[in-house]
Amino acid sequence: MLEEIVKSVPQTGFVGQPRGLFSLFFTEFWERFSYYGMRAILIFYMYYAVKDGGLGLDRTQANIIMSLYGSLIYMSGIIGGWIADRITGTRKAVFYGGILIMIGHIVLSLPGGITTLFISMAFIIIGTGLLKPNVSSIVGDLYADNDSRRDAGFSIFYMGINLGSFTSAIITGWLQKEWGFHAGFLAAAIGMAIGLIVFIWKQKDLGLAGSQAPNPLLPHERKISAMIFGIGSVIVAVLVLVAIVTDTFTIENISLVITFLGIAIPTILITIMYRSKKTTADEKSRVLAYIPLFVCAVMFWAIADQSATILATFIDTRTDLTVGNFEIPAAWFQSINPMFIFALAPVFALLWTKLGDRGPATSKKFALSLFFSGASFFVMIIPIVMAGDGELINPLWVLLSFLLVVIGELLLSPVGLSATTKLAPAAFAGQTMALWFLASAAASAINAQLVRIYEVVSDVTYFGVLGGISVLLGVILLIISPIIQRAMRGIK
Repeated sequence: MLEEIVKSVPQTGFVGQPRGLFSLFFTEFWERFSYYGMRAILIFYMYYAVKDGGLGLDRTQANIIMSLYGSLIYMSGIIGGWIADRITGTRKAVFYGGILIMIGHIVLSLPGGITTLFISMAFIIIGTGLLKPNVSSIVGDLYADNDSRRDAGFSIFYMGINLGSFTSAIITGWLQKEWGFHAGFLAAAIGMAIGLIVFIWKQKDLGLAGSQAPNPLLPHERKISAMIFGIGSVIVAVLVLVAIVTDTFTIENISLVITFLGIAIPTILITIMYRSKKTTADEKSRVLAYIPLFVCAVMFWAIADQSATILATFIDTRTDLTVGNFEIPAAWFQSINPMFIFALAPVFALLWTKLGDRGPATSKKFALSLFFSGASFFVMIIPIVMAGDGELINPLWVLLSFLLVVIGELLLSPVGLSATTKLAPAAFAGQTMALWFLASAAASAINAQLVRIYEVVSDVTYFGVLGGISVLLGVILLIISPIIQRAMRGIK
């Protein structure tokens, strides 16, 4: 089937890559424009005072909600991956997901309070679950398993992601400063609409990629699935009702539940894939090899994703943002990460292409990424120690920290996307891609608890301990790298 799909895709036409990569590049560009544009100003929208256009929430609560939002965004990918694998195919899942995301941003652009915020979040969470893992899965379908262009193609795709997030943070940050938060959220809705137009316009270049569900539900499985969904919905509704009646339905308790789910769901999914009769012996070995990579990805994203929570509030409250008579919008710092990625991604794509089979193994790239993420937190200690009480730090230190974590991200994220498509059992292609994004879900869920720790320990302790754990995991991964490579059964 994969061979047939690859043959249906024009293999040239976009910078030496399959022509369909253009469609997916720009679709993801606009989807990420909408998401990161919204995210760049959302944390400030939650804790800014009502008189400043915000909701006036406690800053710690705002950080917890932001972390939970990020966790649920990626956690929903498991449902979206399952729907694509068993019902719609990845292409339809991407389209319907884009529609829901657009609706969510439109709701957020309307004046309202905390209820409107949560309604918009629900639409965006479900929509992103349908779109995010599946658009990446379609990218994997464009290439044969042994195509040496694969890692380079994912690097180019990843560059599109970050180009979208770079431009969006600048635009929404400026709109928020000049016309308020809701103007920024409306720009995010328009961005998603453009992404849908591009996707529909260029579908023919995708050939058969994503057109069919690889493991469709049998008639009796449909009935069982509907029953499980119905029972699950009733159980959730009852638990929520009981929590409301007993006054236990709080952000703090919800965060504990989601943190548990962030760890439990990927564990269950890996177990299901490994034990499935549809998973071959070689695929079982690759699933085992994937586990340490997944754990290390969680560690990396636990540090990297704090750019939108703890580091965002640190920039807003502890960093000197004044340049002459101009005050830099704090949201603009969310463009630093994608700016560095946009600049460095072509370098890494060229490097992997030039090295070919001589390049470092996937596990070693992951280990290096953890060294850089750890270093990004170590760097933050220096200005904190140098600064006196109440003294604002130089933003160049933040720039250096972001640069280090970006190098780590380029060693891990596009490589991880590529490795996931190669290591995925055939019957679980979409769900395995969703599993990759569950690493970010687990990281954000853990961050919801780290927010509380941050409030009771010193900055030096917080950044130093997390940075040290990252480096230690990198060392362990280097040591066991030969074992991991053997378990991959011929895949590098």
